[in-house]
Amino acid sequence: MLSLNLLLAIGPWQVVLVAVVILLLFGGKKIPELMKGLGSGIKEFKKGVKEEESEENPLTKKKSSKLED
Repeated sequence: MLSLNLLLAIGPWQVVLVAVVILLLFGGKKIPELMKGLGSGIKEFKKGVKEEESEENPLTKKKSSKLED
């Protein structure tokens, strides 16, 4: 519970400090590449979740129709 309170207590100066540290570590040219990779990873994850849901839906429909018989 304490860690959740600490996470919610992050102020604007802490965010600025983290942004500056990231900028210093990776440099201005590398950050867009990192964000592009992060975005494509999230896109692939969402695609996988949708495919998984579409695979599960026919199975649940078949099971429910068997139960009705």
